[in-house]
Amino acid sequence: MPRFYCPEPLRTGLALSLPPGAARHVQVLRTQPGDVITLFNGEGGEFDATVTRMGRSDVDVEVGMHHPVEREAQRPVHLLAGITANERMDWLVEKATELGVASITPLVAERSVLKLKGERADKKLAHWQGVAVAAAEQCGRNRVPVVHAAVTLNAWLKQAVEGERWVLSLAQGLAQDSEQGPQALSQMAGQAPVTVLSGPEGGLSPAEEAAALSAGFKPVTLGPRVLRAETAPLAVLAALSLGA
Repeated sequence: MPRFYCPEPLRTGLALSLPPGAARHVQVLRTQPGDVITLFNGEGGEFDATVTRMGRSDVDVEVGMHHPVEREAQRPVHLLAGITANERMDWLVEKATELGVASITPLVAERSVLKLKGERADKKLAHWQGVAVAAAEQCGRNRVPVVHAAVTLNAWLKQAVEGERWVLSLAQGLAQDSEQGPQALSQMAGQAPVTVLSGPEGGLSPAEEAAALSAGFKPVTLGPRVLRAETAPLAVLAALSLGA
């Protein structure tokens, strides 16, 4: 059954017009009055909804039964991910949503190729949030991960964030700068929320790594191979969410 994100208060028996984005999607699928779709608003569970009218640019529905189903990962994982170039960031947001990420904060790292500010930053943020919405619709999640505004590492470190902190690192050389060398991901057990810091192409700079370690981030290695900037955080999500 087609699923659509509808960020409106939903309740059984409610008649409403779908938001423009969802309405366009319903029309593209050539849905007809009487067809049943699924709506979710990110507040928990999902609703059946029957299409009652198809206009030229709007769609009316009547909300039906609520199903209190959740498909979230047991351990909340928040990505603090270096902004990657071209469409790789879109791919990261999409796949991270499918793998159950709780939130994504794009990191404006020293080695980030793409630098965002002003109106361009606002447009990119809205675009990435839209990618997360579409991925949630497709994969069955009823809660859409928030894509936060892009920040530098120093700005992020000034915030109060609960839970554990991990930084994905290349093992070589990092152990000399920390009391304990990088640990394998398989050794990082627990259920507490965790923020995973990963760099862009080229990785984090030495200054950024040092700042992260000083702020309590634990260095974590994913093994002997060097993964791409958009692959490494997804490997963590897959190991934590699919292995639960």
